[in-house]
Amino acid sequence: MLHVGSVVLVLALSPGSYTPAFRRRCAQHIYTSTWQVMPWFTALSALLSLVLIRIVVVTALSYGLSQYALQMVVRVLVLELIPLSAALFVALRAGLAFNAGALDLARQPPGNQRTLDVTHLRHHATPQVLADAFAVLALATLSSMVVLVMTYLTVYGLSPWGLPGFTRTVGQVFDLPVSLGFALKTLFFSLAVAVVPMAASLEATQKRVSDTIQPGAVRLFLVLFLLEAASLVVKYV
Repeated sequence: MLHVGSVVLVLALSPGSYTPAFRRRCAQHIYTSTWQVMPWFTALSALLSLVLIRIVVVTALSYGLSQYALQMVVRVLVLELIPLSAALFVALRAGLAFNAGALDLARQPPGNQRTLDVTHLRHHATPQVLADAFAVLALATLSSMVVLVMTYLTVYGLSPWGLPGFTRTVGQVFDLPVSLGFALKTLFFSLAVAVVPMAASLEATQKRVSDTIQPGAVRLFLVLFLLEAASLVVKYV
């Protein structure tokens, strides 16, 4: 998995890969993995976030901790739940897409599958990897912005007089270490979601293994869990 992922990342960073056909495939995959699902994913995450925001705000008010409600919402939703939910959502779609694309390799003779087909990885797998990584970043960023707007409206309503306090509180949460950690965690989430399903699908195809679960699902969940646990340890321990 690490070897295949490294090869794909090298191909993605190579300027020679970006031919007109390659850019066209990347645009098609980005449209499918991001633009088509962005409206209803954002609406669903906004609805669930609104429920959680309301629960946190009402609970904080009932215990006389209203000054901590806004920080709690930002830390729990924006820093933790939104990136993880975007990664899991894109992971499901990425696994299905790579399983469909792996059928092309399955039709090849077994002798051709013992070594990596760099041409196939460059023209078919790499655009999908770039699109899935971009999808995680785009969905997480947009959903986080929507959640911040909804948090302000829930706490302050339509009044503009809460903007100074709101921006000060959000700025206290998103200091430099937390902002860098949030960006790195989201980036690592996107790389894991993009690479692990692709490598697992190719591995399952080469070994001609059929399984009832998504190839690489356990592996991907373990990677995401370790990334989230490492992020929590760095921030709160």
